[in-house]
Amino acid sequence: MERSEKCLAKLDRMNKALRHEEPDRVPISDFFWGGFVRRWRSELGLPDDASPYDYYDLDWIVTTPNMDPLIRSFETIREDDKEVVVKTGFLATLRKRFDFPMPEFIAFDTDTIEKLQTLKFDDPADPRRFFSAGDNQIAGVGDGFERNSPAWIETIKKLHKDFPVYGSIIECSECLTRLIGQENALFWMGMYPDELGEQINRIGSFYLESMKAQIKAADGLLDGMVIWGDVAYKQTMLFDPEYWREYFKPWVQQMIEECHRNHLPVIYHGCGNVELILEDFMEMQLDAYNPLEVKAGLDAVKLKEKYGNRLAYCGNNDIQVWETGDKELIKKDVLRKLQAGKNGGFIFQSDHSVSSSVSGPTYDYIVKLVREYGKYPLKI
Repeated sequence: MERSEKCLAKLDRMNKALRHEEPDRVPISDFFWGGFVRRWRSELGLPDDASPYDYYDLDWIVTTPNMDPLIRSFETIREDDKEVVVKTGFLATLRKRFDFPMPEFIAFDTDTIEKLQTLKFDDPADPRRFFSAGDNQIAGVGDGFERNSPAWIETIKKLHKDFPVYGSIIECSECLTRLIGQENALFWMGMYPDELGEQINRIGSFYLESMKAQIKAADGLLDGMVIWGDVAYKQTMLFDPEYWREYFKPWVQQMIEECHRNHLPVIYHGCGNVELILEDFMEMQLDAYNPLEVKAGLDAVKLKEKYGNRLAYCGNNDIQVWETGDKELIKKDVLRKLQAGKNGGFIFQSDHSVSSSVSGPTYDYIVKLVREYGKYPLKI
């Protein structure tokens, strides 16, 4: 499929940044809450189908195939004009209030280690994951709610001409959070470390094979891969780093290696303070880490000073500053973080996602700042 000249320029910009080279300017994109997009359209007087990606011609975009262990339609428990409660292909029951930004996990069918041990997953390479429309938890139950999400491959084809398009895959920790809940996951690590470890390995193999199938299904249309996997909170890791190294790390490493064999750079998205394992990601030759939450004490400028070009950084722009709408504070923060882009190695994004507390004019101002001051050679 042919790509526009602008798309090829964006792809070159992204790849150079990830190789620690200086492109024409610092790449910029983000993840946007539906509530923000609606506010942005209203405040900027834009049509109902306007997208920040198109409007600002942003530099990359992430897509999500069906990653549910079981491919199935949502089971609606109840629904009215204020909320919907559904059971998904993770066998998790979620409550989505339409006036709240994110869903609430209510219950998990897989609530004992024995149930996890006997749970059979659908084929990780099932073509429906990539070629069919249908319900899937990650695409359908988030800050918005959507039934019958479009076929992933059609989304890829639609975007490919104009954007560098990344696929995405969850890894073991993200699966456990959605399949058994974080409380059970942490509890079972303490009570049944070996038994849970066996299941982590089974899950890791499942998602590695699913990622391989995703790359094959895309047939050359992907430009990179995002791995989703939260393992930390505001202060530090959620669990012992050595347990992560024993059971989680090997599968992340195999995912990175498989992507690199297919000439796909990898960005790992993990919330919280991951400093205890950041060098592990460098050893695995991860291309970039995201989102580098400021509220978790992470600072891309300081990390780059410490680690040099061993890792690229994607994010780390303080969303809480953006939410103030204070242009002086925002400019000061944006210009400081752009310093992480010296010699490449930095992709400008928020330190998680653009919330509905950010105004449309504020984000418009931020993009203009990045485009003005993010040109190479940087003069900040």
